Amino acid sequence: MSDDTRGRGGRHFNGRKRRYRDDDDYDRRPQRRRYEEPTIVRLRKQLRSLAESPTRRPEDEIAGLGQTIAENYFDEELQNEVYATLLQIVVEQPIKVPFAAAVVLVANTHKPEAVQEILTRAGAVAQKYIDAGSWREFKLVLRFLALLQSLFDGDGVFPILDDLFSRAVDLQTASSEDALGLELVKIILLTIPYAYVSPATDVAGLALALLEKTDIIASTPNASEALVDPFSGDADEKARESTSVIGLLQKQLQTEASRDWPLACIPRPWTLPPKEDGSDAFASATKHAFPAIVVPNPISQKSKPMTPELYVSVYADQEFETVPPTTDVTASLVRDALVDTINILDFNRLATARFLADVDCYFASGTFVKRATPFDKLKDFADTGSGSGSSSTWKPEDVAVDAVFSQMFQLPAPPHKLVYYHSVLTEFCRIAPAAVAPSLGRAIRFAYRAIGDLDRELAHRFLDWFSHHLSNFGFTWKWTEWTDDVPLPDIHPKKAFILGALDKEIRLSFARRIKGTLPDAYKELIRTEKENDTPDFKYDLDETPFSEEAQAIVKAIRKRESDDVLQGHMNAIRQLAEERGDADPLIPATDAFVTSLCFVGAKSLSHVLSCIDRCKDRLVDVGGQSDAARKQIVTSVLAYWHDHAGVGVNIVDKLLNYTLLTPTSVIEWALLDHVDGGAALARSHVYEMVSMTVSKVANRVRQVLGSRLEPGLPSEQAQILDDTLQTERAAQSRLFAVIEHALIVFAEGDNSGKDDVMDASHANNNNDNHDDDNNDNDGTSRSSPDKALIRDWAARWLRVFRRRCAVEEAFYNNELAAAAAEGLLDGGGNGNVDGGGGGGVDDDAAQMEDVDAGRMEGVDEGMEGGDVGGGVAGDEI
Repeated sequence: MSDDTRGRGGRHFNGRKRRYRDDDDYDRRPQRRRYEEPTIVRLRKQLRSLAESPTRRPEDEIAGLGQTIAENYFDEELQNEVYATLLQIVVEQPIKVPFAAAVVLVANTHKPEAVQEILTRAGAVAQKYIDAGSWREFKLVLRFLALLQSLFDGDGVFPILDDLFSRAVDLQTASSEDALGLELVKIILLTIPYAYVSPATDVAGLALALLEKTDIIASTPNASEALVDPFSGDADEKARESTSVIGLLQKQLQTEASRDWPLACIPRPWTLPPKEDGSDAFASATKHAFPAIVVPNPISQKSKPMTPELYVSVYADQEFETVPPTTDVTASLVRDALVDTINILDFNRLATARFLADVDCYFASGTFVKRATPFDKLKDFADTGSGSGSSSTWKPEDVAVDAVFSQMFQLPAPPHKLVYYHSVLTEFCRIAPAAVAPSLGRAIRFAYRAIGDLDRELAHRFLDWFSHHLSNFGFTWKWTEWTDDVPLPDIHPKKAFILGALDKEIRLSFARRIKGTLPDAYKELIRTEKENDTPDFKYDLDETPFSEEAQAIVKAIRKRESDDVLQGHMNAIRQLAEERGDADPLIPATDAFVTSLCFVGAKSLSHVLSCIDRCKDRLVDVGGQSDAARKQIVTSVLAYWHDHAGVGVNIVDKLLNYTLLTPTSVIEWALLDHVDGGAALARSHVYEMVSMTVSKVANRVRQVLGSRLEPGLPSEQAQILDDTLQTERAAQSRLFAVIEHALIVFAEGDNSGKDDVMDASHANNNNDNHDDDNNDNDGTSRSSPDKALIRDWAARWLRVFRRRCAVEEAFYNNELAAAAAEGLLDGGGNGNVDGGGGGGVDDDAAQMEDVDAGRMEGVDEGMEGGDVGGGVAGDEI
């Protein structure tokens, strides 16, 4: 480019003149073709995203949607899509039900004919759910109809509520412990507030009349509540507050009625300007007949709840109320909507976490404080009182976390696998870490303070979640807050929690990393041996008896030699043991064989499973020779994995799946032979192993029962299943009897000289304790404080397994009742399905009297073949 060209404006290096916008009358550039979404697609998207944006007023969205639906009434495809989407929102996104109802209310003011079809379909869906016993879905559709109360002639939804109450009375009259009747009353009480807030309605008289009826059932304590109380012991009254959900709702609604039904938390997103004549648009809208819904009599027994529901909060003892108090109906209404949303969306944890993060969008303005408000700033709101409006101190993050914990802490079992709730909290924390992390911290501190009074099962769930959650966030926690608890004895609940949490963290990572995240005071709790990649092989030491033969077994396993070669080495050990004078030569031979298996497969769980699979026949032969040999298999596994007990428990679990061990042998090993004077009850891996074993047996019974209740079974097959079911139920009952006897010794340690049994057990285990990382054994008897702690541990264990026994019995009876109502037990072989082995722990009292010095001779008759645990998957996480 020349100098004279470079400086000239408006020309490029090729000499072309630059084109300006006004050089031509039009833009010659090709235009992208505009695409407008079809109305049906746009409408569906708007319905699905309804109320999700905090920057848009839901009232404006709803007004536009209602008008669009009315304008496109004659588009049949569009109307079908709208009806289906609205009903899907009702049963899949419960938190949006008021907004879906508002769309229908607005549409009715424009085109009543469109609304009539929605009501008809809603009635059909409700009928389908009530016939099937799908109570949660039926409750949500009924809530949708209750919010449309102003559309109906007559009393609207209240006749259905009266019919539900009549069925509840029938069920409660038949059995005061029936939980289905309580569920029906809960549905009634949760529907009343939504019917009241429907626009242009006056149902106060109907609501009060219904409340007077439900008070009879809701205010009567249920005997089963004690089984599912999340707290046991004498905790602080405020910290351990747990109340029946229906009893709480009854009192809250009575309080709301006395205040003229403010119901401040329920959103009312229906706003339309007055009509030209000044009348209210909703009051003058066309009325419709309530859809035909028939409450069956008798009521369906499907999906029948087995226990009453209790209300529990992990934010009950704070300086400021960060969640609605139990005296306010907001606590129940918000909790119910959130819990349903969480449990329905179990297939999508990300969507669930997003709904939790936006919880304040779905309730009335002023219900919560601004998101991410620091806890120490709440005092600015507390002076004007808590509740609704600008004075609220309720944090949306705390309310959401509380709802998730209420499901993790639900007894006897959570609605879904615990890992789902773990993942929801993880995703929730990732969406808004600055807001959610402090809320989780306060929940953790509450549970830790109450750990000694928390139900044993719930304490174990909390420990699992705590360790899992820390693993997702770099294992960081303010351990310095609990430093004062490190010197406590290992059997103290708080110290036991710390030890269990560290052990779980190491299982999720490795010891050196975990050690690096801890203050100095905690590092001594992680022994140096835990840092080794694989445990030492004791038979590498020449002074260990039978070391030469054990090393030969290792070589044989690695070379995949035949069973005859392995048997030859084991026979050599048995012969040497006989010459040495051992009482049972099979024990050292079993120990050498199983320890060698663990050593060869120590690289990973898949390696050890491969070794077990190759040597399965040899293990079956060893375990089938005596109960002592089966227990020695457990001893050898957990002795080798002494410093990584969790790995040992996993291997025992797999051995149960392979039917190489019997459930009774595992229970007796943990609670009779290696209970360490009761100290083992404080170890998390011992509880995990016992709980896992009991779950396998219970699942086996449920599987057989499910197969027996399949329709259309031939008579011969039904009879075979009847016999199998009796055998499995008898085995389950005996297993609960073993647990009852083993624990009662420690739970009643101060009676009938049973303290002596505790001391003797402690002394006997002193030199044979392979599974404790930080035991306090010194060969002496335990002090009185230690005995008191052990009695508390035993009482908490007893409560868990007595509840499990009662739940399994209730499940069996409920399934039989439901099957009988449907006629599934008609035909051959059904005469014995409800007999044999059906009793609980009390039915085995005669067997328990035969127990002597911690041994249950013959208690596992009928279980020797190991068929109880066969093929049952036991992993829950």
